[in-house]
Amino acid sequence: MICHIGVDVGLTAAKAAAFDDDGRELWTVRASNPRIAVSADRQEVDMDDLWDVVAGVLRDLTAHLAATGHTPVSLAVTGHGNGLYPVDEHLRPVRPAIASTDSRAQDLAAEALVGPGEALRDLTGSMPWAAQPAVLLRWLHDHEPDSLARVRWALSCKDWLTTRLIGEPSADYSDASAMGLLRLSSRAYAPEALEAVGLPGDLTRLFPPVRASDAVAGTVTPEAAAATGLPAGLPVAAGCMDCVASPLGAAASAPGDVTVIVGTWAINAVVVPSTAVPPRVTLNALLPEPGTMLAMEVAPTSSASLEWLSAAVTRPAVAAAEPRELLEAAADAPPGSEGLYFLPFVHGAPAIQGASGTLVGASARHGHAHVARAVAEGVAQYHRVQVEALRTSGTAMSAEPWTLAGGGARNPVWAQIFADVLGHPVRRQLGTELGARGAASLGRAAVDPTANPWRLEQDPGLVVHPGVNQALYARQALVFDALLDSLRPAWATLHQEARSA
Repeated sequence: MICHIGVDVGLTAAKAAAFDDDGRELWTVRASNPRIAVSADRQEVDMDDLWDVVAGVLRDLTAHLAATGHTPVSLAVTGHGNGLYPVDEHLRPVRPAIASTDSRAQDLAAEALVGPGEALRDLTGSMPWAAQPAVLLRWLHDHEPDSLARVRWALSCKDWLTTRLIGEPSADYSDASAMGLLRLSSRAYAPEALEAVGLPGDLTRLFPPVRASDAVAGTVTPEAAAATGLPAGLPVAAGCMDCVASPLGAAASAPGDVTVIVGTWAINAVVVPSTAVPPRVTLNALLPEPGTMLAMEVAPTSSASLEWLSAAVTRPAVAAAEPRELLEAAADAPPGSEGLYFLPFVHGAPAIQGASGTLVGASARHGHAHVARAVAEGVAQYHRVQVEALRTSGTAMSAEPWTLAGGGARNPVWAQIFADVLGHPVRRQLGTELGARGAASLGRAAVDPTANPWRLEQDPGLVVHPGVNQALYARQALVFDALLDSLRPAWATLHQEARSA
């Protein structure tokens, strides 16, 4: 029996999943990823350790497939977008990868934004921000020139892993466009993206040639086969960034479809035509379907906040509470958290210079459950801010329930908060690994372009409608937005003081 493998590598976990030819999930293996907090603003990944994690989940998956009589016929990888995975001419890491939650280069991004950066939005569909590859290459230029001199290929997360599988550099249109590196009109690299941050435009040579997400990039090498258990010669598609894979996996890639992903990053995306002037949002990513792309507002402000809280409120000698346990505790506090507000910027935000995580309104009556709920509500409120930014950019949004994926979908209390805060029905996606399924669908299309696209049966029982607390959260939204505006000067001052220290 044939199957298709999708590998989904986020900032927290790596997953390898197999699907039958009709898109039904057969088996999934998960493992934690090696992300290192070097300092408050620096998040890095040991690239060899990450490959070892991915090779391990693939070994476990392929062993299960062999035992159950399944033969993989295709594979594709999806991974977090942006950040920087630099390799030399021998495809070896030059230094640890810089994760997309890293904010070390936010001042460089701010300089580009007030300069030519705004003009880049019409050209590339993206604004400069701290973890874009171009901005990070400029940071290497300023702080690690020897590292930059050794870089032959500047890769994304999924491209690093695809490169390890096939033995040659790879890139696809979704990642390259979401990085702000392509002219959307021609799908060619834009030297202006590098010139905007003060680098020579000809450094576009550091990025691999781009191909369609569902095109065969290469085949599994004997070395990769030995490490993973995959058959040598297995076709590997170019793959896509995870923001694109989840809507593909959820069959939410028609014009106007909205996807809200509550992962380490907050992802709020709507499918729009790629032929029009791109919406003025944080980034736009080209979809495999010709003529379409995802307009996205994104920030590292979702489950990352719960991860921070779980570590921040626990003594070092005590095991930290799991984010799941914090969400369960949030159910014990009343809606609105009795006036406690959380601004979910523990890893900053592309659109707000110097933003940091902030609790406002704390008093003696607030306890553990109030803080947990305030974090969950603050995350949902900033998703709302980003969805409103998408709407005001002129994107058309479906009246059907929006896809809700990630932590916000798995917890029923948080899913209800999202429906109430967004003021729109959401459909919880629980039944399958959406990112891995989206990647696997690209591998299947690469080996059989004539195959009908996978569909996903939608359970009407998983639709959550706005409830009795919608009006309460609308009032909370007014205060949340006022806090956003009033805290901007304070965040900017704190950022400048930290730079001067």
